[in-house]
Amino acid sequence: MEEMVGRWWHNAISRMASARFPEASVALEEVQKDIGIMFRAAGGSHALRLAPASEQSVGGYRSVLQHIAGSGRRADTAQLEIETLAMPASIAVFDQRARNRDLYLWLSMQAACFEPTGHWLADNQRASRVALARFPGFGDRYGQLLEAHLQQRGNAARLRGTARLAEERVQDTLRGRVPADRDVDPQTVSPVWLWINSRTPMADATVRQGEAAMPDAQRPQQLEDAKRRRTSRVVEDKRSNPFVLPFRAESLMTWSELIKLNRSTDDEDDGNALAAANDMDQLAVAPDGQTLAARVKFDLDLPSSSADDLPLGAGMRLPEWDLHKGRLVPQRCAVQAMTAPHPPKFALSPALRVTARQLRRRLEVMRDLPRPLHGQESGDDIDLDAWVRYSSDEMGHHGSRTDTPPVYTRPARRERSLATLLLADLSLSTDAYATNDQKIIDVIRDALFVFGEGLSATGDAFAMWGFSSVRRHHVRLNHLKAFDEAWNDLAKARVGAIKPGYYTRMGAAVRYATLQLQKRPERRKLLMLLTDGKPNDLDNYEGRYGIEDTRQAIHEAHRAGLSPFCVTIDEAGHDYLPYLFGKRGYALVYKPADLITRLTEAWATVAQ
Repeated sequence: MEEMVGRWWHNAISRMASARFPEASVALEEVQKDIGIMFRAAGGSHALRLAPASEQSVGGYRSVLQHIAGSGRRADTAQLEIETLAMPASIAVFDQRARNRDLYLWLSMQAACFEPTGHWLADNQRASRVALARFPGFGDRYGQLLEAHLQQRGNAARLRGTARLAEERVQDTLRGRVPADRDVDPQTVSPVWLWINSRTPMADATVRQGEAAMPDAQRPQQLEDAKRRRTSRVVEDKRSNPFVLPFRAESLMTWSELIKLNRSTDDEDDGNALAAANDMDQLAVAPDGQTLAARVKFDLDLPSSSADDLPLGAGMRLPEWDLHKGRLVPQRCAVQAMTAPHPPKFALSPALRVTARQLRRRLEVMRDLPRPLHGQESGDDIDLDAWVRYSSDEMGHHGSRTDTPPVYTRPARRERSLATLLLADLSLSTDAYATNDQKIIDVIRDALFVFGEGLSATGDAFAMWGFSSVRRHHVRLNHLKAFDEAWNDLAKARVGAIKPGYYTRMGAAVRYATLQLQKRPERRKLLMLLTDGKPNDLDNYEGRYGIEDTRQAIHEAHRAGLSPFCVTIDEAGHDYLPYLFGKRGYALVYKPADLITRLTEAWATVAQ
């Protein structure tokens, strides 16, 4: 009864003290797409990841009810980092739902124009001016948001001392006055919902030394939380006897009390761990004490030379885009082509054999169909792209006209000149189950086989490679079928022998495939990438670093005259694939069972 009454009292006083309007709340998931559009339209980086913000300590005025309830001390304001834009998980600041949605849009514009210099007041004021200059039509909405927010902040006279001075500086800056030379700590004032907080991320990438030494499949189950949390690096005190505590020997009842037990590796989840993390402004990250032997042990997990695939040649050194230096570093990655020595014959299931036969017949028919010729002076249909180009040229040449504009399409039989290279991601994540019966690697294997059967029926030149990596000095390209090889039993056996590898250094694999396609004499060259996730590796090749290098490799492929296209089963692919391949340069497969169909449909569409 006492616990029930206490819980009721806590919930009641918390609701009374809350300054939020839950009936007008807008969740981040509802406006996530709109935020991305506004952020990029305002000039924000496409490589930033959007995540829910965690609560941080704030100061400022607190009402009597908030003091009683112990609330009003923390707020999830917007945070901007080098790789992440963290937004509040939900906004219920104002009593109107439309106004809360406008606040999300304003924060996205503010973040896109935010350039941190270390002065919080001046940085946000400058970002507000730039955002309003880029989007003048948003000025009325911003004026309403500003007026409502200033009313909520109230009179600074109710505060005292330094808190009053800080609040006055914030309100003066919000009203457009020149900010004081002395800056304000965001944690000493009430949350400024119209502004962005920014901080310098952790500098080096040695946080997870122990984590990197353990493959994902062997890691213990952990609590998952999507909130973006602040961290700081600390050095654990390794002294064994920092001080001495007296104890009475007669209190030692059993020998088992001396056993050293690591509670952090207990199989049962501690339900209080997430709550404790939510109460912290900053999580301290320290090395776990593992020595170099742990990292060497992971490297020794690579197959021995007697059991590994055979290398093809001496390998190749390829460049890589360095995000921090802003340039292409030559000969940074070591790429090694490998082939299975004696792969067993690929055993086909009856269902897969039927699917391959149906697709082969379909592509055989497509091979003999007439193909449209674009930009013709006469034809049956209008070529919209040619019409737009012609209209633009006509306007630029002051109205010059012709009686036979090349803006038509007409079908015609012509010889195909197409080379396709399919690059399959064989990283460690493909060892996970896609369905109850099949792993991702099994789905990819079936898709590769059916794809090979179909393309062999068209008569077009094609090649297939798989790739994985362990840091930049060991990028593995699995040779499945080269351009100069036939689609025979040996190539099918190599496809059947694929297995999960290590990590996904996608930029190096794309550059290797680009070099292979550049050697082909065909007019059209298609580079297709089949993957289940974003670029990553054990070293600094993760997050924005891997995204930027892959994007640079895709640009290099475009400049070489290739047509890159990506097919993925990653549900979060919409967050980064448009930045890498463009809006029409990828296809997202929601059901792994549909991978075979979507892969061949994508090829047929792009190959037209």
